[in-house]
Amino acid sequence: MRMWGGRFAEENDTRVADFTRSVEIDRNLALDDLAGSIAHVHGLARAGLISAVESAQLVAGLEGLAAEVAADTLTWDPGLEDVHLNLEVALGARIGPVAGKLHTGRSRNDQVATDLRLWTRRAIDRLDGGMLALEGALVGLAERDGQAILPGTTHIQPAQPVLFAHHLLAYVEMLERDRGRLVDARRRLNVSPLGSGALAGAGYPLDREATAAELGFQGVTANSLDATSDRDFVVETLAAVALAMVHLSRLAEEITWWSNPRFGYVRVADAFSTGSSMMPNKKNPDPAELVRGRSARVIGALAGMLALLKGLPLAYQRDLQDDKPAFFDAVAVLESSLGVMAGLIATIGIDHGRMREAAGEGHITATAVADALVRRGLPFRVAHHVVGALVAAAELGGIQLDALTDAAVHEALVETGDALAVSLAAEPAIGDLVRGAASIEGALASCDVIGGTAPGRVATALAAARRRLDAAGV
Repeated sequence: MRMWGGRFAEENDTRVADFTRSVEIDRNLALDDLAGSIAHVHGLARAGLISAVESAQLVAGLEGLAAEVAADTLTWDPGLEDVHLNLEVALGARIGPVAGKLHTGRSRNDQVATDLRLWTRRAIDRLDGGMLALEGALVGLAERDGQAILPGTTHIQPAQPVLFAHHLLAYVEMLERDRGRLVDARRRLNVSPLGSGALAGAGYPLDREATAAELGFQGVTANSLDATSDRDFVVETLAAVALAMVHLSRLAEEITWWSNPRFGYVRVADAFSTGSSMMPNKKNPDPAELVRGRSARVIGALAGMLALLKGLPLAYQRDLQDDKPAFFDAVAVLESSLGVMAGLIATIGIDHGRMREAAGEGHITATAVADALVRRGLPFRVAHHVVGALVAAAELGGIQLDALTDAAVHEALVETGDALAVSLAAEPAIGDLVRGAASIEGALASCDVIGGTAPGRVATALAAARRRLDAAGV
């Protein structure tokens, strides 16, 4: 392996060369490295460190390399340890000795820190687009089938009825928070380390702010030691990516259950299903299962990055070469997961009847009945006790709450011994009140608060989500 400078009398052992090589991974930074180099050349020219002719030669050579990289025609030499050395050698082969002036006032430390920020910024922008596309699929499904009634659960047990659109919009809220975290990480990473040198700052009068502006950064790093060794932005982005994958995993988990015939709420399209090598009857939601599984990979990447950083003194350490493999993979996993989940959601079929049938199990309108009694003056704990007795009576009779007789309602109220409950029991219409509140429609309508599942509230939330997507061009 080629050594830097004249300090060394012999080549690296081949085992060291193989062990330290990173070009297979960091070649992903090639376009960012070339963009940073072009801006650096302009900075060298502004500082009078190279002539206008030399600047033009360097820029032309770098732009030619960028075209080769974009066309995937550049030959990468595995004997050259990283993307930076590959590009520097390739530049020298194309424009001659003037290429040796490119690295003036720059270290690989501030160079790679700049490259990785540029790459991360682009990655965040792509992920934001993927999140918007999945939001669009969720909102589209909510508009198409959102009137279906889903048995909402807690503890995986029947709890209260919700509109299917309300459930889908919960994931839209998660994705909006994911987008916000990435935007926040992007804002914080968007400062340029270029000009920080190896650790102490460049030894030339470079205009760091002008170079930063050319690269689209909002400013420059304030401390050269921190700039060359900081990977907080990788951790922040990984944390946002990992949490987004957790959200996708939760959705994927529900799809795997809902598509089971025992639930039968959804039918995953054939295009997003797989079969079995042995069992001809199988139709498996494998993409959802893989999203669920790959979330573990991304969580591991975050944990690994934190462990990588925890023992590093200032400034740059070679350990930081290992910041990229898991980071690049995590971003790729989220990007592909967003795409496959958007396609799955856009093509999924919904069984309204099966959802409604399931919503009739488990007496999930009981809370709405208790709330109705509270609105008639009962203390909530008394109402809770009354409805618990009504649920027991319904279970004993094998009926739903909205089929209870006046006599059963009267008995449950009187049994409490509460004066208000006894008074309510004497009202002729109390049975109708209970049965009305116990209907699915009555229970849905009762949750009429901002963020609730009442049809009008859900319609308002869905319209707001659609307006937001329209504004984003989705």
